[in-house]
Amino acid sequence: MFIEVSLIFQLVILLFSVVIHEVSHGLAALYLGDDTAEKMGRLTLNPIKHLDPIGSVLLPLMLVLMKSGFIFGWAKPVPYNPLNLKMPRRDSAILAFAGPMSNFCLAIIFGLVIRIVIITSSFVVLLPFLMFIVWINLILGVFNLLPIPPLDGSKILFYFFPSRKLEIFLHQFGIIFLFLFIMLGGAIILPIIYLFFSILTGIPLG
Repeated sequence: MFIEVSLIFQLVILLFSVVIHEVSHGLAALYLGDDTAEKMGRLTLNPIKHLDPIGSVLLPLMLVLMKSGFIFGWAKPVPYNPLNLKMPRRDSAILAFAGPMSNFCLAIIFGLVIRIVIITSSFVVLLPFLMFIVWINLILGVFNLLPIPPLDGSKILFYFFPSRKLEIFLHQFGIIFLFLFIMLGGAIILPIIYLFFSILTGIPLG
């Protein structure tokens, strides 16, 4: 289902959602003992500091214009130094999970707002915009948890399954798997997004 809101609004919400995602990585790293992102001025919501020409602009714009119903993107990764972490493999998994978790938190917050708007019948005109915020953040959260490098889910996978051969294999062929998922993944991921969206907002999609 394609939620009809303006192109500019879609791109702005996507941009700020990926920025919050990346800043959350940096904040988690700071909490775990690494201040690399802070020193580089990346713990900011200023989108200019995080823009990636392809992931933040070109790809999202193409997907919106195609009305694919599956819009996503990324910002420049927030840097961190694993040598500053007490337990590098575990802490890398934790800070990787912080990004998708920030998107799920945004989806939950605005899902609750939607329920309040529906119950009170106040500001119903804002409903499509609120729905899109939930929608895009669910997509970002679920997509980034895929165990494919360079997505966040790969670091979580490597923590629970510390196989050097697996890491080498996925790093070598991960980009192929990622492109295959981008082309075919809608059929896999959209039913999951529909379910989570309905649970959070009370509005069925599909």
